[in-house]
Amino acid sequence: MAERDVPAIKTKHLSKVFGTRKAVDNVSIEVPAGAFLSIFGPNGAGKTTLLRMLSTLSRPSSGSAQLMGIDLKEEPDLAREHIGLISHAPMLYSDLSAEQNLTLYAQLYGVVDVPARVEEMLEAVELKHRRLDAVRTFSRGMTQRLSIARALIHDPDVVFLDEPYSGLDPHAVEIFDELIARNREGRTFVMVSHDLRKGFSMCTHALVLARGRVVAFDDKENLDLDDFEALYRKTVGMGVA
Repeated sequence: MAERDVPAIKTKHLSKVFGTRKAVDNVSIEVPAGAFLSIFGPNGAGKTTLLRMLSTLSRPSSGSAQLMGIDLKEEPDLAREHIGLISHAPMLYSDLSAEQNLTLYAQLYGVVDVPARVEEMLEAVELKHRRLDAVRTFSRGMTQRLSIARALIHDPDVVFLDEPYSGLDPHAVEIFDELIARNREGRTFVMVSHDLRKGFSMCTHALVLARGRVVAFDDKENLDLDDFEALYRKTVGMGVA
């Protein structure tokens, strides 16, 4: 794990332009290591675009971003060693088994003892009994649990979650919550969420975007849920850029 006095994420005037539209516009934030940041905003506000830039999946048009002190423009490959990503898309190979998927990702990340780490993660997500089964035979909840194992296989410092609860039934949500709680210590989480109350309950810091711009960014201790909900409802009416 990296030094905790280095911010997990730091952006300065970060922007992303698609044609004439600014999807992310001049975002400057600093997220301390070990925080849980929830990102809110209406559809088209720039939430997923921001997440994609912070997780090195998309290059900024302008501005700068650092992850654990690493410049994302200059050293994206180095930054990826510190990143785990969980989204509604599982990023798994459906014809491979659970064990094969985790082994592949562990090898890609240069995990030292691959068999031991794969077994550890399969146990952690309660899928050891299905380790030899093809992922295409898994339920939505099981697939998402395996996605968590994939994202954590290399013990990343920062975990990005893009609408991770999408399509999960209540029982799967409960298991997912337990897994996240179990892996919170020593890690920074950044989650895009449409569920204001759930996202707010999980976070230590909250960010609201509208038209690609920061409407609010603060430590949750400084925020009142009712006032925050009112602000969010107001931003939904602001539409997209």
